[in-house]
Amino acid sequence: MAHPKRKISKTRRDKRRTHFKATTPQIGTCSTTGEAHLYHRAHWHEGKLYYRGKVLIDNTEVIEA
Repeated sequence: MAHPKRKISKTRRDKRRTHFKATTPQIGTCSTTGEAHLYHRAHWHEGKLYYRGKVLIDNTEVIEA
């Protein structure tokens, strides 16, 4: 039976094990809009892009030229 030539560090072992993913997506609720969205992701609501309850992009304002 094969044996490892060198010890595998805890860090290297844990890096290999990080590829396990949750079976169901984690869904959170925005504190500002009440909209359901994936954790750690920005989401659109009524023409605005929200992340962590703050507006990042506002597409409702139209610039007149």
